[in-house]
Amino acid sequence: MTRDPLEHGWWLASRASGIVALALITLSVGVGLAMAGKAFRKPGLPRRLMALHEHAALGGLIAIAVHGITLLGDRWLHPGPAGIAVPFVMDYRPVYTGLGIVAGYLAAALGLSFYARKRIGAKLWRKLHKATIAVYVLAAVHTLGAGSDVAWLRPAMLITGAPVLYLLALRMLPQRPRGERRTRTGTSAVPGAS
Repeated sequence: MTRDPLEHGWWLASRASGIVALALITLSVGVGLAMAGKAFRKPGLPRRLMALHEHAALGGLIAIAVHGITLLGDRWLHPGPAGIAVPFVMDYRPVYTGLGIVAGYLAAALGLSFYARKRIGAKLWRKLHKATIAVYVLAAVHTLGAGSDVAWLRPAMLITGAPVLYLLALRMLPQRPRGERRTRTGTSAVPGAS
């Protein structure tokens, strides 16, 4: 007895778009952290990185939408509209799928807030935008709990997550004031101070 591969087409489409969404969100968060930490100082590079950051975020939002919508055709899950739209109501691993839905809503709100930045003010927007790391964490937990049956996915998440965690740690370290430098003895000195 052979199985029709198209019978699993909706599940495969949802899984593939979920992996693409995670990859794009990881890229966007990583580039955003690198820009915030001013890791790249070459002339013209920040503008290109901003474009990459924005396009990866928008691509991630589209992939998230495809991930949820294609689940509607899955004959095994039968999530229904509430299952893909309301956190924690799907029968399949409700905590992990619920966290994924929360991550999707948060990604949409934070990603699209870029276009409302002038209305809400740059200072508030920056504060809100710092919550983007929560999208990444929730998406990673969702993936590990609800969709990690692909053998290569966990190692790939470790490889791609390590730079994000490193950049986040750098971002969270206290920053030295501008103009402060280290002396040979390891103490800091401020130019002009006596």
